[in-house]
Amino acid sequence: MTRSLPGPTDHVVVVGAGLAGLSAALHLLGAGRRVSIVEREELPGGRAGRLDLGGYRVDTGPTVLTMPELADEAFAAVGDSLYRRVDLVALHPAYRACFADGSRLDVHTDAEAMAAEVERFAGAAQAAGYRRLRAWLERLYRVQMRRFIDTNFDSPLGLLGADLARLAALGGFGRLDARIGRFVEDERLRRVFSFQSLYAGVPPARALAAYAVIAYMDTVAGVYFPRGGMHALPQAMADAAADAGAELHFGWRVRRLERTGSRITAVVTDAGRIPCDAVVLTPDLPAAYRLLGRRPRRPLRLRHSPSAVVLHAGTDRTWPHLAHHTISFGAAWRGTFDELTRAGRLMSDPSLLITRPTATDPSLAPPGRHLHYLLAPCPNTDIGPAAASWTDLGPRYRDALLRELQRRGLDGLGAAIEEECLFTPADWHAQGHAAGTPFSAAHTFAQTGPFRPRNLVRGTDNAVLAGCGTTPGVGVPTVLLSGKLAAARVTGLPHGRRTARMRTSPPAPTAAPAPGPYPAAAGRGADAASGGTAP
Repeated sequence: MTRSLPGPTDHVVVVGAGLAGLSAALHLLGAGRRVSIVEREELPGGRAGRLDLGGYRVDTGPTVLTMPELADEAFAAVGDSLYRRVDLVALHPAYRACFADGSRLDVHTDAEAMAAEVERFAGAAQAAGYRRLRAWLERLYRVQMRRFIDTNFDSPLGLLGADLARLAALGGFGRLDARIGRFVEDERLRRVFSFQSLYAGVPPARALAAYAVIAYMDTVAGVYFPRGGMHALPQAMADAAADAGAELHFGWRVRRLERTGSRITAVVTDAGRIPCDAVVLTPDLPAAYRLLGRRPRRPLRLRHSPSAVVLHAGTDRTWPHLAHHTISFGAAWRGTFDELTRAGRLMSDPSLLITRPTATDPSLAPPGRHLHYLLAPCPNTDIGPAAASWTDLGPRYRDALLRELQRRGLDGLGAAIEEECLFTPADWHAQGHAAGTPFSAAHTFAQTGPFRPRNLVRGTDNAVLAGCGTTPGVGVPTVLLSGKLAAARVTGLPHGRRTARMRTSPPAPTAAPAPGPYPAAAGRGADAASGGTAP
């Protein structure tokens, strides 16, 4: 039995209406709690924000949705359904991989389609290796999901058990790149099934093989896109929470937490004071710790994931070889990871993610126009250029990326851009993200599972953390789980299980209501949202 909050937890204030906060809210509502959600932006989403850019509807956060059943689990907690609220499109292919030698590989999640594609690309022996790799990924996922990912840890002793032995037997504690290489020798294929470790902030050569579970999510479980853009997901979650009785306050900035001894008694915002029995905090860890006035002691300083430069470009043309998601690999590989994570330099031969959401939903751009999202990993501000350096560096790097993409076949890209918005580590820093990265703490061994910053903070009895900085970690599926795990800490129920009691009239704060109505319309445009509410 894992720890839960002592004392009353009838009314919970969730700080931040990002995916983690909304997931926590839905699971808490399903368990009979009264819930108030406070968000500093004017719309839900947190990191999964929305920007209107001259008629283009831009997702400012994640572009890849996997494991939608985890989102549906949150909706189901209040008797609702993701699939009723959101029109999900399965992407085929999930990705297109383009390599420096001119070869291309479509990544399919259907086993037979992918085996045929690998055979075309690299031969029958590699196709047989892919089949073995897929079976291994499926076993790895089954061992890890409920026991190591979707779980609250109170201490490292919680790792011990038969599943730990099974994970070890599967090679989960070896190195990712080497383990993938046991199944497929072709270096290009190894990249396709190992680049995902960079999502977790660790190069494939140094990442635990256990992180191949991310490749399972991408290449086996499937990749989806919500019509209306990724922001349709948090908007639908907010709508479901409102319909289930949550009170939502947008445009309210949290100033401080009132405390009596070891308990938080109220959340004080610039628009009112909300008494509470418990609080779920979803801002980035430094902001959450400042609000609590507590910072856990760690033997080692937290290491953060690389950051990213993202260019959102609305264009008057597109390029036929681009799929919804295209990965453009450079010729270099290991050296670029050393640049990102050790030397603190920009990639000399970058691998880039190009997302073209209008390939699936043309309504995200004006008629006859196209939307492109260009992501280049870059060092975080702890080891690379400082946030202030990006004022001059950002535009220069933007131009260098466009030249490189034009060299790789996106001829005329620069001239085709009609509207654009550039995000750099300076922007992530301004939004309150530690080390200027939206990807939070890296998933090194010392920052994984029970060693990751816990969702309970010593010295405060009735506060729980959620979001990518705490357990289980970075990524849309794991952030949704973090909200569920936070709810379980509050309720004491396994995984936030529903009770028969439902509250539909949450208490009003002791202040005038927030100006303006709750924005219920899905896909409502507004300025880009940041990662949760911060002081």
